[in-house]
Amino acid sequence: MKITFVKKIMADGSPCKKCGDVIQKLEETGQMAHIDEVLVADERDPNSAGVKLAAKLDVNRAPFFVVENDGQDTVVYTVYLKFVKEVLDQKTSAEDEAREIMNDNPDLDFI
Repeated sequence: MKITFVKKIMADGSPCKKCGDVIQKLEETGQMAHIDEVLVADERDPNSAGVKLAAKLDVNRAPFFVVENDGQDTVVYTVYLKFVKEVLDQKTSAEDEAREIMNDNPDLDFI
């Protein structure tokens, strides 16, 4: 299995806030050891590796994870906790998952 993590640099050169939060979680939990490659999607450079990969995979949000297994379809995760649960096989709470989804999609609302 190969795991690629794509983080974003904003047009003004600052790091993406969400990307920073995810990197911090990955490092605090030791999960960064499972990441094989880190790419940068730099808004200032349309030829940056992360921008090219996002375009190839039709991903429009960052950060994201790309999981490749021999003989299987490539899977993209744009929700950190879903990636942790399904790929790293670590426990997450439904409340934390819902909070992350809501934070990432302000247009959504619970009924």
